[in-house]
Amino acid sequence: MRILLIASAFNSLTQRIDAELRDRGHTVAHAVVHDAAAVRAAAERHDPKLIIAPMLKTAIPEDVFTRHTCLIVHPGPPGDRGPSSLDRAIQEGRAAWGVTVLQAEAELDAGDIWASASFTLPATGKSDIYRGEVADAALEAVMLAVARFTSGTYRPRPQQHLQVRARPHLAQSERRIDWKEASTTTVLRTLRAADSQPGVLDELFGEEWYLHGGHPEDQLRGRPGAVIATRAQAICRATTDGAVWIPQLRPRRRPDGRPTFRLPATLALDERLPPLPEVPAPLQVPVNRRTFSEIRYQEQDGVGFVRFSFPGGAMSTVQCRRLLAAYRFACTRPTRVLVIGGTRDFFSNGIHLGVIEAAASPADESWANIQAVDDVVEAVLTTTDRLVVAALSGNAAAGGVMLALAADEVWCRSGCVLNPHYRLMGLPGSEYVTYTLPRRVGPETADALLREAQPLSAATARRLGLVDHVLPSSPQGFATQVAQRAAALAEDPATHQRITEKKATRAREQAVKPLSSYRDEELARMRRVFYDPTAPYHALRAAFVHKEPAPKSLPAGPLPKITPVVSASKKSAPSASKKTGAGQRLRRSGG
Repeated sequence: MRILLIASAFNSLTQRIDAELRDRGHTVAHAVVHDAAAVRAAAERHDPKLIIAPMLKTAIPEDVFTRHTCLIVHPGPPGDRGPSSLDRAIQEGRAAWGVTVLQAEAELDAGDIWASASFTLPATGKSDIYRGEVADAALEAVMLAVARFTSGTYRPRPQQHLQVRARPHLAQSERRIDWKEASTTTVLRTLRAADSQPGVLDELFGEEWYLHGGHPEDQLRGRPGAVIATRAQAICRATTDGAVWIPQLRPRRRPDGRPTFRLPATLALDERLPPLPEVPAPLQVPVNRRTFSEIRYQEQDGVGFVRFSFPGGAMSTVQCRRLLAAYRFACTRPTRVLVIGGTRDFFSNGIHLGVIEAAASPADESWANIQAVDDVVEAVLTTTDRLVVAALSGNAAAGGVMLALAADEVWCRSGCVLNPHYRLMGLPGSEYVTYTLPRRVGPETADALLREAQPLSAATARRLGLVDHVLPSSPQGFATQVAQRAAALAEDPATHQRITEKKATRAREQAVKPLSSYRDEELARMRRVFYDPTAPYHALRAAFVHKEPAPKSLPAGPLPKITPVVSASKKSAPSASKKTGAGQRLRRSGG
């Protein structure tokens, strides 16, 4: 069926629905729209059988929803109405929530219901929940609604018999934190309900800032509202009964200024921050501690786990260096299997465009950041004394995908979306992409992935060879499944032989073309882009971090030259596209 997705941004949920619909054989187009005229133009251009709006901030005009069936994905259960549905559920501490797919009509969220799904609401940030539980429920409801629409016999359910609760936009006045009165629980709910947008407007050191992210602290104490410590560029702020860590800040936009963007808290405050104790978290945090740490190491059943979770999946130069140190420590431990990745949400999206944009020299920071990411990827690629598993609990893009491909096995939660490309940011790519990607899928499919720059579902990534195992799991259950599979892998008698073969293969391939050659070739292309002030990358990066429309006249980024990976004793296997028709499947699936 011909389906049009309209959205205010091609965000993670829109990408996932796009990829999953294509997997099911539908012909899918998507359009980013910001007003009624754009909605009309998209509907006329594509003439779809069905229109779906996964994330839409503008109303669909009547002439469109009377001509086409238009389905709205609302992040609330049946009967709930309003633009801040999920925010309010988190701030109020609801235990369960839902997603409703309803038909567009003149009154907001009042249309007939085509499908709905419910989920348990975890104690974490809104953006994490949106990409996890909400996305899972939305996909379930959308696919049911599409099937019902396709049947031609289903009649959607009117809302007149439901208990309707319509509430307005959650304004900053309702998000305000009274630090002298609010408990840690209240503060965390407020912060998490505004993460990652819009943040909580507050005052720090005489200036207005939006606070982003919130993590409990069970040991540090201080005067309520005071900033009492720093850790890994986050600030710790005391509450009436404890403290919370705030990883990121965003300055309030000036009336005549560009939209502002989030930065690590201490970097944003810079010289405004008074002298404070830096309280590092131990790499191995006791299980009973409630504290903030972007990187942790755990060990269980002969398996090491390097857990990392960076806001938005972006990894700055500093964060990459900390991750590399943790990885090197993990490699000193007596384990047979090493798992890298967080327990929830993003795996990685590569370099930190926000930190780069804020730097005195974005070119210099880009250069430092890409080398720091490369160092982490190289460490994984050159680990030959154990098996390394990349466990993707959430989405990954660009260099984050290539970090995963450096591992021996890639395990992916069924709800993940992968974007294994760089062109939309005007970059040719690095992180050993010219080695790991063709090694996985063959040169033809690798070239198609980089050129077509489409999101992939976990299932398509598995069919193409990017992923070894897709784990059908809820966001909360993924870490347990990974631990069980990793323990079984560590105990498997065949693992020792695999490690021996892995070491020999790496030596053969190193003899033909050293990893340093791939790195040098890739970095030379990246450096040319970074230090060319006219390169599209700079304008695209600025538009991305400021959340402005990308310049339409800019060309896509250059592509690296992809060639087969050849070992000393034998040529690599034929490309995936020759063996299985992967290139055709890639185009058909939208990936």
